[in-house]
Amino acid sequence: MDRFKQIETFVAVAGKGSLSAAATLEGVAPAVIGRRIDALESRLGVKLLVRTTRRVTLTFEGSAFLEDCQRILNEMHNAEATVSAGGVKASGHLRLSAPAGFGRRHVAPLLPMFIESHPDVTVTLDLSDRLVDLVNEGFDCAIRLGELPDSSLVSLRLGENRRVCVASPDYVARHGRPESLDALASHNCLAFGSTANQQRGWTFAQNGKVVTIRVNGNMECTDGAVLHDWCLQGYGLAWRSWWEVGDDIRAGRLVTILDDFAAPPIGIHAVFAQRRHLPLRVRLFIDHLKHHYSSSAYWQDAPSPMHVSGRVDLTQGA
Repeated sequence: MDRFKQIETFVAVAGKGSLSAAATLEGVAPAVIGRRIDALESRLGVKLLVRTTRRVTLTFEGSAFLEDCQRILNEMHNAEATVSAGGVKASGHLRLSAPAGFGRRHVAPLLPMFIESHPDVTVTLDLSDRLVDLVNEGFDCAIRLGELPDSSLVSLRLGENRRVCVASPDYVARHGRPESLDALASHNCLAFGSTANQQRGWTFAQNGKVVTIRVNGNMECTDGAVLHDWCLQGYGLAWRSWWEVGDDIRAGRLVTILDDFAAPPIGIHAVFAQRRHLPLRVRLFIDHLKHHYSSSAYWQDAPSPMHVSGRVDLTQGA
């Protein structure tokens, strides 16, 4: 703090041209200003100012140091302004992207309460499983799950999601419960298939390592909600996110399988183009999500999914 005050004093003296003028500006005695300059020059080991009874002038070292000090002070003030709400109300339009299933259950239900707290903000939520181009498509923020590809985008971890292997009690009663990863080969596994007919593997932890297993079954689908429904109906095992099946597990409609082999949780991230000068409405919305997602109580009592698909506009208070 003393160092920062010395730098502020030095910049003030250089700008005002005298110790007394800088002292008047701050409301202290000129002797206080003089002691700060003395301490700064002593610490640096160079003379920054040539002082006479009438005025002060910068030395060569003082001129070079002044440019750096002014830049540092400006950056400090900008940093404080960036993170401080300072009583300024969030406003403007917020364009968001989120995965379809997760967005329906855990983004859309949280938007109305955000709008209630910030009525001068309007929102467009785009629900899609494709990776949108934030910059070229004009999105302020995207919610993404799992490992993020290397890019110039900035990400912030909002919470964690774990995947679990589940089955209906009826399926377990008819086919038994697999007790090992090898036993999955003898069960009907409801897998997520991609458009290129390349099945996504199921990830588990075994012997301290994360392993990915290709499973077999008589039905695949590119829609996770369909896999969820098939599993509830007893057609096979499914590997789903806790955010999707947690309610069913608590209600007894599904049971977890192979819990001893559960893989480490993956991240729920907010992704945006840049950290500096991020609009207040974006920062507040990210904080809003992080407040909920980081709470274990939220996942125990999450909002009910809304009937949302494609794109929704929330424009009240605009």
